[in-house]
This record gives sequence, structure tokens and C-alpha cells, in this order.
Amino acid sequence: MTKRSRFERSVTDTVEKVLLVGMELHGDDNFQMAMEELASLAEACGKEPAGVITQALDAVNKPFYIGPGKVQEVREMAQELGVEEIIFDNTLSPLQIRNLQKEIGLPVKDRTALILDIFRDRARSKEAMLQVETASLQYMLPRLAGLHDALGRQGGTTGSMSNRGAGEKKIELDKRKLEHRLTELKRELKEIEKQRGTQRKRRTQSGIPRVALVGYTNAGKSTLLNALVEYSGQGEEKKVGEQDMLFATLDTTVRQIAPEGCHTMLVSDTVGFISRLPHQLVEAFHSTLEEALEADLLIQVVDCSDDHHKEHVKVTNETLRQLGAGDIPMIYVYNKADKAEDAPQELPYVSGNHITMSAAKRSGLRELLALIEEQLTARYRECDMVIPYRESALVPYFQQQGSVKSLAYEEDGTRLHLICPVRDFLKYEQYLAR
Repeated sequence: MTKRSRFERSVTDTVEKVLLVGMELHGDDNFQMAMEELASLAEACGKEPAGVITQALDAVNKPFYIGPGKVQEVREMAQELGVEEIIFDNTLSPLQIRNLQKEIGLPVKDRTALILDIFRDRARSKEAMLQVETASLQYMLPRLAGLHDALGRQGGTTGSMSNRGAGEKKIELDKRKLEHRLTELKRELKEIEKQRGTQRKRRTQSGIPRVALVGYTNAGKSTLLNALVEYSGQGEEKKVGEQDMLFATLDTTVRQIAPEGCHTMLVSDTVGFISRLPHQLVEAFHSTLEEALEADLLIQVVDCSDDHHKEHVKVTNETLRQLGAGDIPMIYVYNKADKAEDAPQELPYVSGNHITMSAAKRSGLRELLALIEEQLTARYRECDMVIPYRESALVPYFQQQGSVKSLAYEEDGTRLHLICPVRDFLKYEQYLAR
């Protein structure tokens, strides 16, 4: 039976109308969430979902993804609604795309291609643009044949280029071009990765604790970063762009903040996650996501006003585990509490390493910083040390391994006010200023 939803509504002629198609496999508890996300992704790409068709199956249909009868239903509804494109809820194989386009007579796009379109539109830095192009080429390579169905083919027996039809020659040439471009992109990204690695090394040597904001896309990570920047007394020029849309942030931004009574810290805003995130994007953005791997503390920002926020937490935790960041200490920030129906009456609400708050309303920042301070104190110490002149080699050591706030020369030695790892604090506690 065909399902229609809230996405069927009148649209202007200037907006591309699309039909969303989903297939619910037995035991898929997140199907409804995935379909709602698909609609949001389409809207984020400037498209208007005009209708929805879903089907429940025990297994994927290899030729068409959905059943042949449902393909006919999709074609009829597409004609009825006057849509220009069909978007499927999961990644389709090259064969499925070719078969569906042939049967329906309209362009067919899958979830991966839709996300890649959004990333292409949002990429601003050179690194992000290179990463998106890399992911796009990796996605396109196995699907080249479907782009040339209109070209004729004739079989050759020797396998040489001279015995191939026009379509097969075109595919082979395009494949070589894409592979050559992919090699160039990976070389450029390697250079940028080296630069990013050098920057991370400098930040590590500074001894300043590193905190990474992670979480589902559009949970409010950039808003929280701006709130922390504002709370620490920095100017508007230090804030980052924030928008209420999926994947508004693709580039990692790092800000040094020094809230009163707290550690100085480096806070990074990372790209958001989403369910069924294409593996090409995870691979392409790995160097960016390494900010999370290098962090002393992760802050997972959760949109608690979203009905599926528990599933979002699971997706984020699983993605972090796959990246190798699953063992890093974490604070859970249940954001947008001002919009959540079931939020605690008194905000902010703190329980263990969980806090319910509203970054947009600037509520709960002091309590969040207290949680951060508690976590960082377990890893770093801020103290005063007097290093005897006979041990003067320790001064540059602390400048490299810690963060020296001030330095003064006294009668007994060099006085340092610094932040250092706990291991160094305990190792050299005999030099603590009394």
C-alpha cells in the first residue's frame, strides 16, 4: 500500500519536486527516522519532497532495490505529482540505478548522492572542497556505465580499445580521467594533512587541553562554540557561522578560550554525523575528524527536542568507535532544552556527566564549564613551580609539554605559572611553590 505523508504539499514552479522512496527491511527500527532525515536532506539541497512511497520487504531486491510492482507504482505517482527526480533512502548499486532509470524514465538518486550534493554546496575551504570531490569521484567510478546508456556498444573479442563500441570506449576514457584526478586529489590532501598534523603537533606541545564538540548534524555544536567564545569574553570576530540546517559546518574550527576560573582550552567544532553516513565521506573527512581523536575530552551535543535523539546518540557513539575515539572521556550536552517537551522543569539540569541546557539561550554554560573543569582537572593541573637554576633544562621542557602562563626569575630559581599534564605535576611536585 502506498504511504503518503506531510511532505505532500503545494510547491512553486521554481522548486524541483522530488519523490522519496524508502524500503523498510524486517527489524529496521530506525526506518521512520531515516525517512524523515531523507526529507530534510532533500530540503537542505533545495528540493521539495512532493510525495513518499515506502515498501516493507524481508530482503533487498537485487535488480531494483524495491519490488517490480512497487517500481510501477513509483512511475505512476511520479507522473501524477509531476516530479523531476526520484530519491531513494539508501545507497543503490550501479545496476539498480540503471534499471530504475530505465523503468521509471526519470533521474534516480540515492541517499549518498544527495548528501554529496549538499557537501558540494556547503564546502568553502580548499580542504573541504578537495575532500568532497574525492568522495564524489569514489562514488561515481563504479557508476560510470549508467551515465552512458545512450551510447551504442559492440563487443570485441580481443579486449583491445580498438574493438570496443563508442559507449565502452567513452566509459574507459572517463574512468581513466577520474582515476587520474583521484590520484591528484589524494596527493593534495596528503599535503594538507601534513599541514594539519603540524598544527595539531603545535597545539599538543602547547600543553593546552583540547576539547572537541561532536554529535549529530544540526544538534547545535556551532551555537555552543559561539556561546563558549562569548562567555569567555572574546569578540564577535571569533565566532563561527551557525545555521538551523543539516551539515551547516563542514570545516573544523578551533578556538582558544579562557573562561574565568577555568582551564584555558582549545575547543574544536567538527563536522556532524548522520545515520547511514556514506563511507566515502567518513574516509575523505578522516583528517578533519582526527581532531576528535586527538582530544582530551569530547562533548557530544544532542538535540533533545528531536524525537529520535536517543538514536542520534547511538549513531554518534558508533561512528566515534569506528574512528577509534570510543575511549575518550565524554560529556553529554542535551541541547535545545527550551524546545523539548519532556525537558526538566528547572534548567540547566546536571546529572553525572550529562547536562540538559540551551546554548542558544546561553543557559547552563557555567554548569557545563564546571563539568569540563572537573574532567580536565583529572588530566591537567594548574600550578606554580620554582625551578632551581641547576635544573634550568626543565623550563623549556615545561614550555613544550605544558602551557606556561607567566615566567619570572627569582633568587631561588625560575618561577613558572603553568598548566601541565598530571604525570608531570606528580613527577616534579618537589618544585611546587609553597
